[in-house]
Amino acid sequence: MVQKRRHLSIVFVAVVALLLGGLVSTIASPYNLISAKPQTQTELATPGSQLSNSGSSAGQLLPGMNPYLIADVAEQVSPAVVFVSAEWPPVKQPENPFAQDPFFRYFFGDFFPFPVPPGDSVPRSAGTGFIIDEKGYILTNQHVVGDVGEDQTIKVRITTPEYSGEVEAELLGADYKLDLAVLQIEKPKELAKLPVVALGDSDQSRPGEWVVAIGNPYGEQLEHTVTIGVLSAKGRQITIPDTEKRRYKVYENLMQTDAAINPGNSGGPLINIKGEVIGINTAVNVAAQGIGFAIPINTAKEVMHELIEKGEITREVVPRPWVGVYFNDITPEVARYFDLRDTNGVILVEIIPDSPAAKAGLKTYDVVRKVGDQAIASAEDFQQAIQELQPGETVMFVIMRKDSTTLVPVEIGNRPEEY
Repeated sequence: MVQKRRHLSIVFVAVVALLLGGLVSTIASPYNLISAKPQTQTELATPGSQLSNSGSSAGQLLPGMNPYLIADVAEQVSPAVVFVSAEWPPVKQPENPFAQDPFFRYFFGDFFPFPVPPGDSVPRSAGTGFIIDEKGYILTNQHVVGDVGEDQTIKVRITTPEYSGEVEAELLGADYKLDLAVLQIEKPKELAKLPVVALGDSDQSRPGEWVVAIGNPYGEQLEHTVTIGVLSAKGRQITIPDTEKRRYKVYENLMQTDAAINPGNSGGPLINIKGEVIGINTAVNVAAQGIGFAIPINTAKEVMHELIEKGEITREVVPRPWVGVYFNDITPEVARYFDLRDTNGVILVEIIPDSPAAKAGLKTYDVVRKVGDQAIASAEDFQQAIQELQPGETVMFVIMRKDSTTLVPVEIGNRPEEY
């Protein structure tokens, strides 16, 4: 009997708890529903906006609310984006004097790649460009098409819904320092008019805004590839090795983006969500993930007419000290190889022909310990010491060569524009 009463008590308590739980749930449910209620498309749109069945917006949506926004931008701009290829006359490959030097190959082979065995070679290049005017003007990178007067053949492939074909292009002007070039093509007869893309204002662009890159990564077979990201930063400076000219190239005031940029995208447009070009894709940091760079379109707009009319950008010649050497820090491995007592100084890895260094008699693998009165501990010290000198000034270099220390007078030159 007692056990039966206990069972009834348990049942009664359970029923009461269930009723109380339902009451609490009923009281709390309006608040839970408010926080968990899924928003409809109408609620996501700003007041007064309207979504059509096709997904396009008749009003103004918040950024990203239109799922076809990027597709609309790509569809609008893609016809004006072209594949650019260049081919130079055959050249003979010279024998690299350091190709058989095991030290040079081991320590410096990454920066100074060794050419193919001597013989005829046809230099080729490929990238992207975009049409900016119905006169047939095309913007691209200088490193895609080279400089005026190199007797190269440049071809442009146009792909639109109405036409797909290849035309020859003329290189009107190019600038190595800015990495900009302007081409011109004739309108194919099959097209009523050339597709063009609008140029925006890169000064008004803001880090964090959506950007779209369109180009031909890894060649023509992947043409008109669309990638998306944000403008990560502005005003970046990067230094990359120019293996062809065997020196470093400095890019200034670049736009940084995480939109995927790969080889073949060079010269292609970086576009805002209005469909305007705000940058020219030009470089990617291969050591990082998702970091690409573009030249601000305002930089191109400032010099574009000069490139078209004069073929080059004229600049005031400013005297800049120049020795004409390539150099590296002395690592512990280098110090052991040359039996050096420490890692102070820099090692000269190449002497540019006809440079002040060559005329002074400096040699490859010389170790520079002092420039004038300034002791050299690193490559940064050496570069700073040279920058403090004046063209025409003669300064004494303290050099370690093999097992001896020698003094070499060097007359500082004026750095040529190409360097």
